[in-house]
Amino acid sequence: MRTNTRILESSEPPDSGLIYLSSFAIFFLQIGSTGAWFTIALLLVLIIMSALISGSEVAYFSLTPADLHELASEDTNSSKRILHLKEKPRILLATILICNNFVNIAIVILSYFLTSELLPPDTLLAWGESLQRTLPGTLSIERIATALEFCITVVGATFLLVLFGEVTPKIYASVNNRSMARFMARPLSALTILFGPVSRILVGWSKWFETKLGKDGDQVRNIKDDLDRAIELTVSHEKDSEKEIDILKSIVKFGDVSAKQIMRSRVDVIALSIDSNFSEVLHTVRDSGYSRIPVYEEDFDQINGILYAKDLLVHLQEGENYRWQDLIRTDVKFVPEAKKINELLKEFQQERTHMAIVVDEFGGSAGLVTLEDVMEEVIGDIRDEFDEETEVDFERLDSQNFVFEGKTLLNDMCRVLGIDTSTFDTIKGDADSLAGLLLELLGRIPKRNSEIRIKNYRFKILSVNEKRIEKIQITVSKPVKT
Repeated sequence: MRTNTRILESSEPPDSGLIYLSSFAIFFLQIGSTGAWFTIALLLVLIIMSALISGSEVAYFSLTPADLHELASEDTNSSKRILHLKEKPRILLATILICNNFVNIAIVILSYFLTSELLPPDTLLAWGESLQRTLPGTLSIERIATALEFCITVVGATFLLVLFGEVTPKIYASVNNRSMARFMARPLSALTILFGPVSRILVGWSKWFETKLGKDGDQVRNIKDDLDRAIELTVSHEKDSEKEIDILKSIVKFGDVSAKQIMRSRVDVIALSIDSNFSEVLHTVRDSGYSRIPVYEEDFDQINGILYAKDLLVHLQEGENYRWQDLIRTDVKFVPEAKKINELLKEFQQERTHMAIVVDEFGGSAGLVTLEDVMEEVIGDIRDEFDEETEVDFERLDSQNFVFEGKTLLNDMCRVLGIDTSTFDTIKGDADSLAGLLLELLGRIPKRNSEIRIKNYRFKILSVNEKRIEKIQITVSKPVKT
């Protein structure tokens, strides 16, 4: 402090450049000490640990079902560890967050000690005095020195953490998620065991908060359940009363159903390529029996318009080279997957159209929905003389066992089994098909003959390939009426 007293009492203040030059000289001399080098080395190690832990969060939670399926087929120790960690995602996330917080706190504390060691109070006061002469105001030298220490320690540590401990590793992990997941599989397995008790407490608290925050949603579900019971009590149990009950229940839930839940998936849509010749068009129209057929260019993601079968009637005698493309109607309606069907019905009525292409979040064509699909959600299947006898592809083995295609929609499956269409709402996530429900729960493609029990239903995988689940046998606890 004597040095600072002389500076303050001096009639001629020293040059600021000399002050900074001497301060940096002292700074680099301090770095040369053994303790400073050790502290810097330890700080670098902690930053690397923070980067690895932050990157592992993105790596593990960006693994797709296809990635998990490939990992399951590898049958290596690292892949087994990854799959084991993914089985309890909440515990994994809690462990990552706990470790990351501990490491980040250690980095801040270590940064403070390193700053205190490399920049002693005399140096900060000298800088403060120099800044006091250039900055307007009446701040004391001590306050400026404190502010400098705060900026260097906290802002500097935050910059290091954000750039090297968060942003950079997360960008790398998003591109190389599988390699990062493999590298961190063993350390995370050990950390999950080490912080297991704390992680379970945090997960328990989060579930409690979710229950409290989701109270309103539970009340809405309870109201709908009460309405269902009221409908069952109110409608007389006479002949065909069950159909009336189903229609009334469907009306209550009509606004909760999205276009994605009732659409025909793109793999099942009959469509025409704009490059097809006239004979191929006629053949497709005759075989399909549909009155409206989408027309695409290159692939189904590029829908050009809709071809109406009635527009072909006056041109049936034309040759193979007839330019049928002039008959395509380009006023195609596109709707997002999340579109509620009550809103879609209003739009169909207002625009006087009967068909819409359902697009996903990336703008690709996910499927097709028609006015008939919307109406069937309320009044049940609408059949005419051209419809096949069985709309839903399934096989009834006996009163308790059924075999369904994996692509069967959950709503259709529930109707066949005679159960409420909301039975699996709490566990299905974003899935709308039977195969999607099982993939949502397992996070991987199951093996053939494997069984999964959900509530009072047992699902057995009868047929599966490397890309999808093909056939599933469902066993119900109570016999289903014919």
